[in-house]
Amino acid sequence: MIELLLRQLHSIGGPVLVALLCVSLLATATAVYKLLSFGRMGVGRHRVAEAALKRWAEGDASGAYQQAAADKTALSRVVAEAITGVWRWPDDKERAREMATGTALSLLDLMNRNVRVLETSVQAAPMLGLLGTVLGMIAAFNEMSHSGGAVDPTELAGGIWIALSTTAIGLVIAIPFYFFTSWIEGRIDRERAAMDGAILTIVYGPGLDLANQARSDATHHAQPPQAVPLRR
Repeated sequence: MIELLLRQLHSIGGPVLVALLCVSLLATATAVYKLLSFGRMGVGRHRVAEAALKRWAEGDASGAYQQAAADKTALSRVVAEAITGVWRWPDDKERAREMATGTALSLLDLMNRNVRVLETSVQAAPMLGLLGTVLGMIAAFNEMSHSGGAVDPTELAGGIWIALSTTAIGLVIAIPFYFFTSWIEGRIDRERAAMDGAILTIVYGPGLDLANQARSDATHHAQPPQAVPLRR
């Protein structure tokens, strides 16, 4: 295999092979960066946010906010922002929803960053491989035409085999990153759906009303009893 690559480097398809190597390194670096970025943003970790949403649905608005604000995952940040918006504009649900949606869009934009690099690599690798094959075939048939047709079939087959290797290398690069890109996009779609559901639950759910009712009942029961006049 190493000998094949060395022969390819010294052929007309050598620059194409170098370009494929660059594409592979770029895609690998981007994939590692995306994994680290997803881990830092807590993509897919919804346990704390779901617990905060449960407390919100039960009427514990303060506890839900504190639990969400203490967590640094993307979904928890959206939950905390939605609760803040509802508290700030209790009579304007659309404004509160827009505030939380803006935070969600910013986080989703960070998740989508550099995904285009992976998609471009997946599309470019097979095309570069095909280009290398075409150039190799041109060189092989050019040698055959210059020799007047007296070409050793073994050498011709070897030249074609080397030319076809770039297509194989391009596919080997593209296929794994194709599945990785699909996985990345699926994770982002699930995160988007979770954020939309959380915003709707907080803005239009009964959590705030239950919290206000519980606070009102607690205030009413905490009122001191009125003094009873003594009888003479």
